[in-house]
Amino acid sequence: MNEEKSPFWETKSLQEMSHDEWESLCDGCAKCCLVQLEDEDTQQLVFTDVACDLLDSGTCRCTDYSNRSIRVPECMTLTPENVNEAAEFAPSSCAYRLLAIGEPLPEWHPLKTGDPKSTISSGNSVAMRVKFLRDVNSDDLEAHVVDWPLSNS
Repeated sequence: MNEEKSPFWETKSLQEMSHDEWESLCDGCAKCCLVQLEDEDTQQLVFTDVACDLLDSGTCRCTDYSNRSIRVPECMTLTPENVNEAAEFAPSSCAYRLLAIGEPLPEWHPLKTGDPKSTISSGNSVAMRVKFLRDVNSDDLEAHVVDWPLSNS
């Protein structure tokens, strides 16, 4: 009998995952590295195309991941302990957010494709689409609001 084992993200809660399993959930989209603003009329968070200065926009990876929360105190750091509360600030395609609300991973997720670059190649990342906080006047952030980070096709 050839019984297929279900993948860990379908059988474990976020809190039950090992450190390596938890880290592998990140699809590398870097949407969480974008500056978000609150819409004054709706109180909804909106994304800009302005990224944290630590982001490598080609690889969509943090250039100082282990020290990101120290260097950028407002960095969104999801943990098994805060994921349910913090997931609302994550992009709609975020694996942590999706699993926290009982939704499946998108088909382009690296854990499903086996390709660590599938998020970028599928167009579901911020790769080469951002400006950096260091280069944008903070008074001009509203002019940088975009809706493309909300896509999770």
